[in-house]
Amino acid sequence: MIDLEIPWVEKYRPNSFDEIVSQNLAIENLKELVSKGNMPHMIFAGPAGTGKTSTALIIAKHVIKKESYFSNVLELNASDTVRMDYVRSVIKNFVSQNLNLEKSALKLIILDEADNIPNQVQQALRRIIEKASLNVKFILMCNYINRIIDPIISRCAVFRFTNLSKDKVIERLRFISKKENLNIPQTQENAFYETLFFISGGDLRKAINTLQMSVALKLLKNLDTNEILKVSGFLDNSTLNELLKNIKSKNLISSRDTLETVENLDARNFLRQIVGRLNELDIKPGHLNKTLSYFGDVDYRISQGADERIQLMSLIGHLIKSSIKKKK
Repeated sequence: MIDLEIPWVEKYRPNSFDEIVSQNLAIENLKELVSKGNMPHMIFAGPAGTGKTSTALIIAKHVIKKESYFSNVLELNASDTVRMDYVRSVIKNFVSQNLNLEKSALKLIILDEADNIPNQVQQALRRIIEKASLNVKFILMCNYINRIIDPIISRCAVFRFTNLSKDKVIERLRFISKKENLNIPQTQENAFYETLFFISGGDLRKAINTLQMSVALKLLKNLDTNEILKVSGFLDNSTLNELLKNIKSKNLISSRDTLETVENLDARNFLRQIVGRLNELDIKPGHLNKTLSYFGDVDYRISQGADERIQLMSLIGHLIKSSIKKKK
């Protein structure tokens, strides 16, 4: 029977360094540091779903005794909890408390999404890192290391995690499908995994979640990759093709009407799909860089709370204006 009670990202989370996918350089160096016992403070930087959190948890299990794990390891999602009062109380108290610490034992603080901590709070965190004893170590994880202040970076060893290849993501999805005895139609298997990879954008965690969602929504029996795209906030292929056709024919009204038929539209997913098909639009010579810059502007305005539909129509208008008019 297929197990849907436990999130598969947790059920199939790597439990050893050897199970981490496609991060050989970082993992080999980390294995050496952990085995020698001279572990520094560390920053794991790289895209989402590339194994940063799994690696941190594997390190914790290696250096902290099982009976002391919950008292000597502090796991935090920094974007949710790390504000000034939290740094001054919870983290500072955890660092200074040595009641459960043997002479040679370690305490570990794992901060996920550390790049979302405000700069002022990072300054307070930096002072705690400076004053922490040798048996207290920090592991900070971030997508964008340029958002971490230099004084923290200079006190940490930085390990960079790279994007996972399509082959590696699909290989892991096939492994999970086999373990869960999923009945995927053979004729559509390759297209199914390709769609999961596209939706994930290389984020293995997102790919596994989408796989489990497809099973939970019973989409495998009459498998249609367009249904998976739609429930994931993407345009199905026929709608996307129709929209591109309207843009190429410079028909703004029809483009708007097509866009309005989409119910669960995720603006950033839409931007990804259009960028991926941009080569099908006849952009005027010399206008490509300006067009790509406009995608960035639209993405930024949406991230700042602008109306998604208005911004996407603005983008479509720009694409129509920038494309070559077809000869009759």
